[in-house]
Amino acid sequence: MSTFGFTFALSHCLPEAILTVGVLALILVGAIRERAEFIITELAVGVLGLALLSLFSGKANAVLFGGAFIDDGFGRFAKGMCYIGSIVTLLISHHFLVQEKINKFEFPVLVLLSTLGMSLLISANGLIALYLGLELMSLALYVIAAFHRDDAKASEAGLKYFVLGALSSGMLLYGASLLYGFAGTVSFAGIASAVTGIPSLGVVFGLVFLMAGLAFKISAVPFHMWTPDVYQGAPTPVTAFFATAPKIAAFAITVRVIISAFPGVAVQSQQIVIFISILSMALGSFAAIGQQSFKRLMAYSSIGHVGFALVGLAAHNQDGVAAVLFYLGIYLVMVLGTFAAILSMQVGGKPVENVSDLSGLARSDGAMAFFLSMLMFSLAGIPPLAGFFAKFYVFDAAVRAHLYGLAVIGLVTSVVAAYYYLRIVKIMYFDEPATAFDKAPTVLRVVLAVAGIFVVLMFVYPAPFFAATVAAAKTLF
Repeated sequence: MSTFGFTFALSHCLPEAILTVGVLALILVGAIRERAEFIITELAVGVLGLALLSLFSGKANAVLFGGAFIDDGFGRFAKGMCYIGSIVTLLISHHFLVQEKINKFEFPVLVLLSTLGMSLLISANGLIALYLGLELMSLALYVIAAFHRDDAKASEAGLKYFVLGALSSGMLLYGASLLYGFAGTVSFAGIASAVTGIPSLGVVFGLVFLMAGLAFKISAVPFHMWTPDVYQGAPTPVTAFFATAPKIAAFAITVRVIISAFPGVAVQSQQIVIFISILSMALGSFAAIGQQSFKRLMAYSSIGHVGFALVGLAAHNQDGVAAVLFYLGIYLVMVLGTFAAILSMQVGGKPVENVSDLSGLARSDGAMAFFLSMLMFSLAGIPPLAGFFAKFYVFDAAVRAHLYGLAVIGLVTSVVAAYYYLRIVKIMYFDEPATAFDKAPTVLRVVLAVAGIFVVLMFVYPAPFFAATVAAAKTLF
């Protein structure tokens, strides 16, 4: 490769280069310096911040490394959300890890390594690059799910996620091999050229198995079975991480695969997306009603929100993709704020996580009750909060694509799901006070407040954010 070629390639994969160098440097620091956990966490946040800033260098779109890697506006937008999710996860995790005596330097390194996998996954432009990015992301996730080794629930969560994750990888690989066999290429552009008109049965099977592997990563029904147990069993900061950055990365590559690799079989891929969207919305809305654990409730909530976001993808057009990006951005803020609240739920230095523990919170901590209420209203999609606009745009995209039935099902399930969000607000404001929570660390209160203010004020001026999602979506078409 010439000097110009190297410089050109480096400029387009600069975030990945920064993350790679950062991971290696932090491992070295951790190995040679004792008790460097806090410093390494700060350095990891700095590395992620540098990677985030490198996304705004105004580069043109480019395809690199023999067509395996693509740098475009869609990828940069999705990567930005993942980096923000990882940064906030590291910031809110420190106090919990110290308290549980699991504050090891490997944690920020693993988060950084997983984020590198997400970055490569989002920029994958072929089946092999997709698989490598997915596995790099997942291997780190398997470890941090069981990071609390002395906790039986965490170990069980890590084992369950690993076993089911290996199964999903097998299905994804089988689908990819079928597609390669029938298309004769692994690149998305090559598959798009080869798979047109009425697809063969083998291509349909390949598409189904590929989607099954991706559906596992985004917790879509019927491959959601790991989500409630892993969300509940894993350490809470890890659950917050699972619910945000990796989910957004997996969603982004799902969108890229559907739009870039299968435009010629849009009807078939649309049927699959509609099917898992309806199942996810229905299960996520009804199954969370009886949950007492806040983390388990958020697991079913995430399944439901995946279904809502898939409504936008089902539209299979630029408006739908923009709506999906808008939805994921709002969802990222809402979930990070909610998990900051869950991490703040401690009594006598011990974490509590049942919904009933929030009883009468408005009388003991009015600020936390207010911001958490705003997040619950927003997750329910109540206007004029940000969550309302997120659902409005995906349903609008579905209606414009003449998917009236899907939009109606989305509205109905959204109303059902509102019950368990509003129940939390009712418990905080109208039930008899339970034991007051300990004073939460400043960083948790700040993250909760910023998220709450964001969802409240988003309706004032949502245009710039939506314009950014439209510009990002445009690069896929």
